[in-house]
Amino acid sequence: MEEPFTQPPTLTTERLLLRAPQESDIDAIFAACQDPEIQRWTVVPVPYRREDAEFFVRTLAPEGLRKGTEFIWCVTERATGQLVGTQAVTRFAADPTAASVGWWTVKEKRGRGHTVEAAREVARWALTDLGIRRLQWLAYVGNDGSRAVAERVGYRFEGTLRSYAEQRGVFRDSWVASLLPSDLG
Repeated sequence: MEEPFTQPPTLTTERLLLRAPQESDIDAIFAACQDPEIQRWTVVPVPYRREDAEFFVRTLAPEGLRKGTEFIWCVTERATGQLVGTQAVTRFAADPTAASVGWWTVKEKRGRGHTVEAAREVARWALTDLGIRRLQWLAYVGNDGSRAVAERVGYRFEGTLRSYAEQRGVFRDSWVASLLPSDLG
């Protein structure tokens, strides 16, 4: 059994710092998750309360890290420290050499390439440093923004899974794509 992670990997890109969620992020996460588009395309609770942001920072992220099953980053601009969004890698319980990815982006930061930049760095880390053999991106059909990010990162589209992913008690059709170590440029 591998040792638990005591510190998440801090990742950097030209413009971004990806680090563990901190107490100081709670207000920004709470504000971001009021966005109807984040609520529409993710599984964040609706309505999203401040307590949900506190749970995300204080419990969900550290527990996943401690178990080595989920790695969650707050993505911030290096120049300003402003929250851009989040990124996550979640290992599959049945096969810890495979994992899923997910992200959301603060409304005001969309369309600037931040999420692509962060997702590339997360993929590189997961496929090399963590030793993941397959990263899977999954999104509800219609989430064109997330699909555009996945395609720009290099995920290969594999199809549509009917009535596949649950969101608040409803199973929705989902797109699936993957990225393998051999796909890294």
